[in-house]
Amino acid sequence: MSPSKNKGKIVFLVPYPLGTIGGQRFRFEQYLETLNASGYEFQVFPFLTASTMRVLYQPNALHIKVSSVLLGFVKRLSHVLRARHASFIFIYREAAPFGPPVFEWILAKVLKRKLIYDFDDAIWLPDEKKNWAFDLVKCRWKARSICGWSAQISAGNKYLAAFATRFSKSVTINPTTIDMRHHCVLQKEKNKAQKIIIGWTGSHSTLKYLTGLEPVLAHLQKKYNNIEFLVIADRAPRLSIGFQFLKWNLQTEIVDLAKIDIGMMPLSDDDWTRGKCGFKALQYMAMEIATIASPVGVNSEIIHHLENGLLASTHEEWLMAFEQLINDPNLRARIGKSGRSTVQQHYSVTSNEENFLSLFKG
Repeated sequence: MSPSKNKGKIVFLVPYPLGTIGGQRFRFEQYLETLNASGYEFQVFPFLTASTMRVLYQPNALHIKVSSVLLGFVKRLSHVLRARHASFIFIYREAAPFGPPVFEWILAKVLKRKLIYDFDDAIWLPDEKKNWAFDLVKCRWKARSICGWSAQISAGNKYLAAFATRFSKSVTINPTTIDMRHHCVLQKEKNKAQKIIIGWTGSHSTLKYLTGLEPVLAHLQKKYNNIEFLVIADRAPRLSIGFQFLKWNLQTEIVDLAKIDIGMMPLSDDDWTRGKCGFKALQYMAMEIATIASPVGVNSEIIHHLENGLLASTHEEWLMAFEQLINDPNLRARIGKSGRSTVQQHYSVTSNEENFLSLFKG
């Protein structure tokens, strides 16, 4: 990079190592090339290590998890010291997973650094399992404080932005986007004997939304012998229906998604889900996969019913939507192509580059 083009240094304080979590990948990681080409230097400091990620959701290894978190706090302090001369500090969700926003306070109030605070969930809400002890150590109230201290807020949708504007006047809606070079369309060689694949992808924390749709899927499985269900996740679900499970893998992500003919994104309708940024739907749509989603939050902005996808609330509406797509391959193809066009125009890295770069213009 030419020194004459240097626009400053950005330090990213993030929860996870690069390339491990969808939220980080689609919020900022896919823009790192853009930042470099635009003249910014950057460093990314994760709180957790790759080795911790391998045991994070396993039932045992508590001592490893605790020691890793404690080490994370020590490392985070060193990250703060190393960031004291940065032009911008980009914080995704929080600088540390537990405790009050001490690191954010030091950076903003003591070191006078410009914080850019990015979040793509309603992270200020209490734990849905009503775990008061977890909420106490999680300090969910800190989202309000960090918003107030930040020079710029990057909110994933209008619902999240409405929360942020209560504490800051500098709020940008920065949607979750797809790198269309990565989410390419792979040609399928179909014949009449092949099954129509109805698929779902996501993390284990969102599997509950899929299980809520189980009665509809069971009905379809009994009625149609030309369909199969595919689940791509970090953990296999417990479903009473027959399904194929593929463990999520970054290296095979696109090939695995390309197996799907009809993608589904069911959600409940509550304060937490209204903060979601439509990531599953956007992934399907980017690959010309006909998509059905619950009309919750930003999904209703992304999808226009029977134009670039289908929206369904009740079990009856979901059943109708599935049957329309199962029985009409031309509709599937048209919806798929329109969906990819929508992502390309409004929810792709290319379409959002200038918006993302504007976060660092202050």
